[in-house]
This record gives sequence, structure tokens and C-alpha cells, in this order.
Amino acid sequence: MKILFSPFSPYVRKCLVTAHELGLEGQIQLLPSNAHPVQRDPAIISHNPLGKVPTFFTDDGQVLYDSRVICEYLDVQAGGRLIPASGAARWTTLTLQSLGDGMLDAALLARYEDVARPEAIRWPEWRAAQLDKVETSLAHLDAQPALLAGRVDLGALTVGCALWYLDLRFPDLGWRERHGPTAAWYEGFRQRASMQATWAL
Repeated sequence: MKILFSPFSPYVRKCLVTAHELGLEGQIQLLPSNAHPVQRDPAIISHNPLGKVPTFFTDDGQVLYDSRVICEYLDVQAGGRLIPASGAARWTTLTLQSLGDGMLDAALLARYEDVARPEAIRWPEWRAAQLDKVETSLAHLDAQPALLAGRVDLGALTVGCALWYLDLRFPDLGWRERHGPTAAWYEGFRQRASMQATWAL
């Protein structure tokens, strides 16, 4: 298996953290890529018309994207440990994954406003509104601490990767001061070997 890799993509990290949890990490080769929201990489587009990472190659040559599809594929390969097969637990896990992905989407848009848009046409209100999605999501998690407590599934891993990205790209956001319950959960969850792992070409 292979994956087009970027060291700072939270979605690539989500896939690799998932693989680590499933014992598949050593079976995935990292391939270089140069994804950018404006200067699109033709080498990625030749495999994935969206031109985005992660783009994943199975051993039989099938190309998969995005992170949700890749993580589900990995989970199936490992016997279905991170996504419950049915019932309320399945929908809770997938909805929690959507919440984490939504936080990442919003944080990435705020990041692009800072680094990809020319300064003269940046829109501070847009950036603030994206980060407010992160704030309301964190408040939602604070209000339901049982939602994350003791959970090790694709939903929790996605939220964990979203918080990793906030620390990476928005160190001055200070989210922990406003969201104590979620910060306390993350302090323990981030000690997992999969969350501590780093990857590089």
C-alpha cells in the first residue's frame, strides 16, 4: 500500500494514525507530493482529479480518496476494529468523525486565508467565522464529555488529529483555556503511541 504524503496534512496524519492503531503502519509506503490549494500539483491530479492528499494506492492498484474512504478501507483490512459494524455505535462513531473532519475543514480554510490568499484581499471575518466553527465544536464536546471518554475509534482519532492541527497551526488560539473538558481528554488521548508517532520521507 502507498499514500501520497505531506508531513503537515492533518488528513494524511489521520490515515497514518489509523493505520498505526490497526497495526498496518509498516505496510504503507510514503510517496512525496506537493499539494497546494492554488498551485495544484499535476502529479497528484493524474491519480486524483481533486488534486488533494491523502491519495492512497491499494496493493491491487486501486486509488482511494479522501481520508474517510482510506480509513474505512484500512479498518476493513484489519478486521473492522475502529468503525462499529452496525447500530447506534456505528452512527455515533461516524458522526464524531464528521465533527472532527468539519473542525479540520474550518481550520484549513482559516490557515489558507493566512498563507495562500494575498494579504490585500484577505477577509478577517471569514477567517474568524471558520475558527468559530472550531469553537462551537469544542463547546459541543465539552458539554458531552462522555462522548469521548474511553473511546478509541475513528471518531476519537479524527478529533484527536483536529486538535493536533490546532496546536500545529494555531498555537496562539489558546483553545485549552476555554475548553477544559476536551483539553483534559486530549491530554490523555494524545499519549497514545499512534498520536505520538511522527512520519517523514
